[in-house]
Amino acid sequence: MSGLSVVIVGGLHADARRAAVAQLLADVPDSVVLHHDLATATAGTVVRTIRDAAGIVTAGETPLVNDCACCALREDLVPELIRLRDTGGTRMAIVELWDSVEPKAMAEVVTSGGLTLTGVITAVDPALVLPYLGNGDDLAERGLAAAPTDQRTVADTFARQLEYAPVLAITDSQEADDEDRELLAQLHPTARQVPIAHSDPADAPAPGSPTAADDLTVPPPRRRRLSPLSQAALAGFDVESAAAAQHPACALLPAEADAHGVATLVWHRRRPFHPERLYEALEDLTCAAARSRGRFWLADKPDVLLHWDAAGGALCVESAGPWLASLPDAAWDMVPPVRRAAAALDWHPEHGDCCQHLVFTSPALDRDGLEQLLESCLLTDAEYAAGRDAWKQLPPAFDTLLEV
Repeated sequence: MSGLSVVIVGGLHADARRAAVAQLLADVPDSVVLHHDLATATAGTVVRTIRDAAGIVTAGETPLVNDCACCALREDLVPELIRLRDTGGTRMAIVELWDSVEPKAMAEVVTSGGLTLTGVITAVDPALVLPYLGNGDDLAERGLAAAPTDQRTVADTFARQLEYAPVLAITDSQEADDEDRELLAQLHPTARQVPIAHSDPADAPAPGSPTAADDLTVPPPRRRRLSPLSQAALAGFDVESAAAAQHPACALLPAEADAHGVATLVWHRRRPFHPERLYEALEDLTCAAARSRGRFWLADKPDVLLHWDAAGGALCVESAGPWLASLPDAAWDMVPPVRRAAAALDWHPEHGDCCQHLVFTSPALDRDGLEQLLESCLLTDAEYAAGRDAWKQLPPAFDTLLEV
C-alpha cells in the first residue's frame, strides 16, 4: 500500500461491526480507527475518536451543523482523513460508522475529498437479518436518529446498509440457522461474504520487518498473510458503480431462488399497473415479503419510472425520472452508459424499457398468492387496448405518495 487507504465499516449490528473493525485493526500494521459517535448529538455535539491497536490516540468534539449530526460528520470526516494522510505513518484509516449512518453517503463524501477509498464493508449477524428487516420502528424511537428530521426506519436503513456494500463481514453467530444464512444470500447474492475471525499472531511480522503490502519483492516467508477480510478491505471500491447498482433502472436485483425455506420471486411484465387497483393492494403487497424492491410502471404516468422499496411493512415509492423510451434520441447522450446498457438488455420493440420488474424475498413466501395479486393489478385487455391517451385519464391514485 502507498499513501492512505480508507475503509468504511458500517452496520446496525453493532457487535458484528466492532468485531470486524477489531480484526482489521489487528491485522493491518499502522492502521487506525476513526469513529464519530452520534449518540451525543442531543447535547449538541458529535464525539470524534481516533484509536490504534494500543488504544485512544485523540478524542475531540465537533459541533452539529444545521442541527444535524450526520452533517457534522460529513464536515469533519474528510479534514481528519486528510490530516492522517498528510501526517504520514498511517497506512489504513478504518472509518467505523455509527449505527444508523449509511455507507453510500459517506463513501461519496470520502471520494469527493480526493481520498482513496479501498473498501466498503457492512458487518452482519445472520441471526439478526430477519428481525431487523421486519422492524418498522422509526430510528428516533430506538435512539438511532441522526437528526431531528430523520424519518427513516430500522428496516429500510438496514436494507440499504446491507445492499450497498460489496463486502459483508459475517460474524459466527451460534443462533443463526440455514434459513438465516439463505435469507442473507438471497437478499444480496452478489456480495462477497467474509467471516470475521481473529488474526493469527503467528502470521504477524517482527517489529520493523517489511510486509507484502510494503514490497512485493519480499520473500514469501517474511510476508504478512492478510486475512480475507483485510484483503477485501483493500481490494478497491468504485463509488460510481456502487451507486449505479442501487439505481432502480439498473440495479443488480436478486434472481429467482428457493432454498432452506426462503424464496425470491422475480416478477417481470410488459403491461402497466392500473393505479387504483395497485394502490388498494399496496398493504398486502408490502407485507407479503420481508424485503421487496424494483421498478414499476403506472398507466396514468406511462413515461415515469417509479421506484419500489419496501421493508419492515413500510413502502417507499418515488419517481426515478423518465423511462428511456420516453426520451428523444438527442437526450440519450446525457444518460449514463450503464443506464443505457441496462435498458438495451431489457428493450421491448413496442414499450422500450417500460416494464414491471419487482423482486420479493422472504421466508415462507406465498409465491402463487403474490403472483395472482400482482397480476390482478395490471390493466385488463380492454384497458390496455384503449391506449396511452386513455391510460392517462385513469384516477391518479399515487399522487399523494409521490407528492405531486
